[in-house]
Amino acid sequence: MKTAVPVVSGAADRAASDFTTRPGCLDLLYRPATSALVTRVWRDCDERARKYPNATLLLSNAAAAVGGQRSGAPTQLYDLAYLSDVERKLIDELLGEGEVTGVVALPDGCLAQIRESVLAGIWRVRIGAEPANEYVEVGGIPQIVRRAATDLTSADLVIGTPPHGAMNVQPVLAEIRERASAWRFGMAAHIINLTLLPMSIVDLTFLQQSLGNGPVHLMLRGYGACRVQATGTRNVWSVQFFNSTDNIILDTVEIGGVPIVALAADEDFQDSAERLQEIIRAYFT
Repeated sequence: MKTAVPVVSGAADRAASDFTTRPGCLDLLYRPATSALVTRVWRDCDERARKYPNATLLLSNAAAAVGGQRSGAPTQLYDLAYLSDVERKLIDELLGEGEVTGVVALPDGCLAQIRESVLAGIWRVRIGAEPANEYVEVGGIPQIVRRAATDLTSADLVIGTPPHGAMNVQPVLAEIRERASAWRFGMAAHIINLTLLPMSIVDLTFLQQSLGNGPVHLMLRGYGACRVQATGTRNVWSVQFFNSTDNIILDTVEIGGVPIVALAADEDFQDSAERLQEIIRAYFT
C-alpha cells in the first residue's frame, strides 16, 4: 500500500497564509463574522482528519493509486476491515454510487456485489453479506469479474441440433465458437450484432441455451441502460442496450475480454485522481 498523504496539524495556519496573499483577502479575514466562519471550517477539517484517520489514509492511498493506474494494469485493493462503522459510512458517502453496479456468482454460493463510485475506476466490492469482506478497488474493473468470467466458464461450446423453426442460429454459433477459441488477451473484441440479423425467437432462445448463463451480471445506468452478462462460454458476453422504456434497442454478442463499455478508461483515472484529491483537501485539510 502506498504511503498516504500525511495529515498536517498546521494545515489551517498555512491555509490562512495562502488566503491572505490574495487581493482583497485581508479585509475579508478581519470581518469578525467571516473570520469566525473560516476558522470554524478549518477546525472542522482538522477534527475530521483526527477523528477518521483510517478513512483519511485509505482515500489518500486510493487517490495516489488511481492517478497512476492504467486500464490494462493489475488493480489495487484497499481493505475496509480495519475501519470503524462510522468511517465506512463516511467512505460510502464520499465515494457515492456511479453508473456501474453488478454481481458475481461464486462457487460457494456467495455473491460478490460490485459498485462503481462516482469516481470512475474506483470500486466498492463486498463478498457475501459480511461487512468485513469489503474493500475498495482501483482499476478498470474489479479483478473478481475477470477471474470469474475466466475460471467459472467453459472453454468448449457444444452446438446441438437446433429445434424446429430455427433459421440462422447454427452459423452464428459456429462463428462464436471459432472466435472464442481463438481469442487471446490483448486482441480486439469481435462483435456480432443480433439486432441486424434475421433471428427468430426460436433462434435467440436456442442461442442463449447453447451459450449458457455465466457468473457475471453488470448493469450500466447513464444515457439509457446497458446490461452486460458473461455467458457460460468463456470469452463470450451478452451486451444489450435499452431505451427509457426498457425495450432492447441493440442486442449484441461480444467475444473477448470484459466489454469495454463496462471498463474505466485511462482518461477516467486521471480525472478521478484530481477529483478525489479535491475531496480530500476540502474535507480533511
